[in-house]
Amino acid sequence: MATDDTDLDAAIVRCTIYHPMGMMSANQTVVTEFALLGLSETWEVQLILFVVFLLLYIGTLFSNILIFSAIFRDQRLSDSPMFFLLGQLAFQDLCLSSFAIPRSLFDYVAKCHVISFDGCMAQIFFVHVFTGSEMLLLVAMAYDRYVAICHPLHYISLMSRHHCIGLVLASWAGGLLHGTVQLCFIINVPFCGPNQVDSFFCDLPLVIKLACTDTYPLEVMMVTNSGILSLVSFVGLLISYGFILYTIRSRGPSEGTTKAASTCTSHLIVVTMYFGPCLFIYLRPSARFMIDKVLCVFYTCVTPLLNPAIYALKNKEMKAAIGSLLARLSGQVSQHLLFLTMK
Repeated sequence: MATDDTDLDAAIVRCTIYHPMGMMSANQTVVTEFALLGLSETWEVQLILFVVFLLLYIGTLFSNILIFSAIFRDQRLSDSPMFFLLGQLAFQDLCLSSFAIPRSLFDYVAKCHVISFDGCMAQIFFVHVFTGSEMLLLVAMAYDRYVAICHPLHYISLMSRHHCIGLVLASWAGGLLHGTVQLCFIINVPFCGPNQVDSFFCDLPLVIKLACTDTYPLEVMMVTNSGILSLVSFVGLLISYGFILYTIRSRGPSEGTTKAASTCTSHLIVVTMYFGPCLFIYLRPSARFMIDKVLCVFYTCVTPLLNPAIYALKNKEMKAAIGSLLARLSGQVSQHLLFLTMK
């Protein structure tokens, strides 16, 4: 254990660069790179984590690309508000996981676990853009189910194509605003050491802690931005699903209501796994715990893989579209291999 810690510290010292800053005192430097400590410092655990993260990323890529392609290849599904929003969720999950996991995989095989200052700021910005937009999109999807179950006669007018596109654009605009505000909080903050981020990516609360200034005002602003967005979105989701479950119960037991209730329960499980860590991390300034970096795994790595299984693969229409797409791809691969063997 001591040897692993010594090797990691030595690698950080070799790879991390500091540049003097004229306006600072002689014993201060400007941090131009951050060292990402990851989830563990032992080589054996890092090897296991590399395999786990690799499998998570492959599963996330495969499932979300499959769902996105199946939906927008089928005109009937892409015209449906529910599946249109689901396709957007698959795309956002792809973006979120691609800005968190590949960098972590690189660090597990590289000798230098460092990221440049600009790279760290970019990671903070895009992770918050995608998490913020996904939160708002999940609210839009809950609203879609609320209108479909509680107000079915008005569903076509309330969830028209234009309204669906407006909801998606609003989610992206909200995420972009959220990421921009977070970046503005941190971009001009002075960093003069230490530079070790105790996580597998540049997590804003942990980066703020490294600033060589009073961080409490920054943490309060971070809580105001991220915490309130997470809390308001989560409460909105709970209200929507609460109305849905109440409507289902008031109609009495039937095959349709039982299926809808089961689907809502599954959705709530995923929503809780996504919002729970965000609320725990971003609704409290100052205090940081070791479990924070483990909780980050859930909303950056686990839920992008679970979303396809919960939202799509339990749906008969979605499974039929995926089966059709896989059959077509299999046929094309077979024809290509046959062509190669005949050459």
